[in-house]
Amino acid sequence: MLIFPAIDLCDKKAVRLYKGDYNRMTVYSDNPAEIANDFEAQGATHIHIVDLDGAKNGDTPNLDTVKEIIASTSLFSEIGGGIRSMETVDKYIDAGINRVILGTAAVQDEEFLKKAVEKYGSKIAVGADIKDGYVAIKGWIEKSEYECFEFCEKMQSIGVKTLICTDISKDGAMMGTNHELYKALSERFDMQIVASGGVSSVKDVEKLAKLDIYGAIIGKAYYTGAISLKEAIEVAK
Repeated sequence: MLIFPAIDLCDKKAVRLYKGDYNRMTVYSDNPAEIANDFEAQGATHIHIVDLDGAKNGDTPNLDTVKEIIASTSLFSEIGGGIRSMETVDKYIDAGINRVILGTAAVQDEEFLKKAVEKYGSKIAVGADIKDGYVAIKGWIEKSEYECFEFCEKMQSIGVKTLICTDISKDGAMMGTNHELYKALSERFDMQIVASGGVSSVKDVEKLAKLDIYGAIIGKAYYTGAISLKEAIEVAK
């Protein structure tokens, strides 16, 4: 299992939200590239980036910061947050991003998703952010009509190879992750499943690794020191 340490960007800073609430934000660094360098120094090979400004507004306000992160490390990079047009996808791929994550757009614009998958194949992933059993959109502010498994089924049929699934109720809460959800997803689908939200201890990582899923995202636990990234990477192997 791969470990994806996460950087959430807001106003060019590295931040974390509590349960997706923009009003409950903690700023951890004014220099996200420095954090990415630390990820690499601790043995990380992959990085998960979220543009929180983009998630709200649908543009790329932190693109320069993203380019800095890419230029200063050799990490495999994926990014999500407000990617709602082919122009934005092209912009990120041209900047050197390895995989682009579609969230709201995957739910609301099936044609765009299909075109993106057709053009870029496995470089397109989908983020399924789950709130009360349903897929949430627009920076987790709204709930869509899609039930979790129904949505995943649809993504698989379209040809999506990687699915990043976040249990919003667990995100940033440091209460552990939703192992039952990821077990069900790994048993039911052939996609590469990435667990996100609430991975807050090495025990969580151990449990997820036993499910034989593709990856796990570590966010707040890294910033608070609750988890040793180096140890998590070793355990995940």
